[in-house]
Amino acid sequence: MANKGPAYGMSRDVQSKIEKKYDDELEDRLVEWIVAQCGAAVGRPERGRLGFQVWLKNGIVLSRLVNSLYPDGSKPIKIPDTPPTMVFKQMEQIAQFLKAAEDYGVIKTDMFQTVDLFEAKDMAAVQRTLMALGSLAVTKNDGNYHGDPNWFMKKAQEHKREFTESQLKEGKNIIGLQMGTNKGASQAGMSYGRPRQIIS
Repeated sequence: MANKGPAYGMSRDVQSKIEKKYDDELEDRLVEWIVAQCGAAVGRPERGRLGFQVWLKNGIVLSRLVNSLYPDGSKPIKIPDTPPTMVFKQMEQIAQFLKAAEDYGVIKTDMFQTVDLFEAKDMAAVQRTLMALGSLAVTKNDGNYHGDPNWFMKKAQEHKREFTESQLKEGKNIIGLQMGTNKGASQAGMSYGRPRQIIS
């Protein structure tokens, strides 16, 4: 990564707006969930945006998190025995997490970019991805989620309805209110002002 100096002008304003989106209370909830999901072996970060970023930066904690959502024998990410120290290996580990999260069901618009985490460009986006992952885990309710289910909102689920042939035929005879009616409607007696005068 290239070393960057301080931001000035518009780029500083944009970066400060991004940093204001970071939620400290949400950080506490996400840390509690990750520790409950992965076990105490993952440790805890220092409080604050940068502490959270350093904790997740090498991708190992994220990989353990997504692996914990799968049953034994079908873990999507291979975790190295020693945490990677080389930059490209750490970024590769984060990219593997993002791929596994997408395969789990997190939609692309909820995903952060690798540099958002690695360079702490947008830690709020990282929080958004983890929230989406937690919501999916609670919604699936497959026994792999650990922690308080109230930490995340359940996603809306399909509620399929079955109708018999006779019910479908009866529905064709009913005119819905949004169709409107034209009984008694006409344009008789309506005028739109004086007609245009053409003088030759």
